[in-house]
Parts: sequence; structure tokens; C-alpha cells
Amino acid sequence: MRTWASTPQKYVAEALPSIVGEIPRGAITEIAGLAFSGRTSLLYSLLATASAGQEFCAFLDAGDTFDPESAAASGVRLSQVLWVRCGGNLEHALKAADLLAQAGGFGLVAIDFGDAPAKIVRRIPIALWFRLRRAVENTRTALLVVAQQVHAHPCSTLKIELTRSRALWRGQLPGCLLDGLEASAQCVRNHRAQERRFIVER
Repeated sequence: MRTWASTPQKYVAEALPSIVGEIPRGAITEIAGLAFSGRTSLLYSLLATASAGQEFCAFLDAGDTFDPESAAASGVRLSQVLWVRCGGNLEHALKAADLLAQAGGFGLVAIDFGDAPAKIVRRIPIALWFRLRRAVENTRTALLVVAQQVHAHPCSTLKIELTRSRALWRGQLPGCLLDGLEASAQCVRNHRAQERRFIVER
């Protein structure tokens, strides 16, 4: 079982430490991937790690996609999570993230844009990303932005792009069952890219 890293500025994903490494505090991390790419599994893993360490977390649900039952099954302590439903309004989610980052007290703040079209996410002014970066600088808050594609590139410290590789089946036709998905994660940190594969179990 992996817990918070010894260095005070970073923490480690509990279930996928060898995949994404350490997620920086006081900075923006992008997690991008299409549906069934493993992005929700990774997000819930990070929330589980933070909440298990008695950290308070905020989940800004721009796409109304948060499933509390699945999150709890993944180890997330819901009592440690502030769930903010934004009704599909990306601007409200960004404003809430700004307020929470400045308020302090949260180990992790996650903005989940869900399946919002990439063209809509691209319309977010770069000035808002810079504002968010300044809001979390010199704090113990890790700010995650999750979407199909994220465009905070000049402001993010870590970029994680998830890609589904293939479906894994159990049994033989006609009675085989979906057993999981194989996906790959490309992490770009300090302009260095590293790609790993992992399994998302059903």
C-alpha cells in the first residue's frame, strides 16, 4: 500500500505509482484521455490516496459524471471529499477551483470536465489557467484537470495522456466476459516523455 511520499511537496498515486510517478503539489497536473482510457480510474486512485491520508479533497464535477458508489468502491473516503456539481458549466468549475485553491486546506482539488468537447475546453482563456497556477503556487494543494483533451500546457507541470489499447476478455465465445482494459499512459514532466502500459480492471 503506497502512501504520501516523504517529500512534502509531492504525493504518489496509491494504485498506479509506477505509471504516473509523483503528482506535484502547488502546481497544475493535466490528465487527458477519451472514454474508457483509464482517466476515471486514475482520478479515483488519487482521491483515494489523498482521502486515506486524512487530506480534504474537492471534486469539481463540471460534466456531472461523478459516481459516489464507484468512488467509494475504489477506496475514496467520501467524508473527506467536497463534491461540487457545476451543471455542465465549465466556467463555474474554474471559478470554484480558484476560490478553493485560495481558501487553502485542500490537499487535492480536481476539475473534471467529463466528456466536454475539446473545442469547448480550448475556448477557456489562457489567462484563467495562469490565474489558477498562481492560486496554487506555494500551497500544499495539487490541482488536477481531467478532460478528453486539456489545454493548460503553458501552465501545467505534469501532463498525463491516457490511451486505451485493447479490451481484455475472460472465457470463450459465446460466453466470454469483459475482464478489463489495457491502456497506456504517456507522462510529460520537465519536457521529458515516458510511456507505460497498465490494466484497468472491471
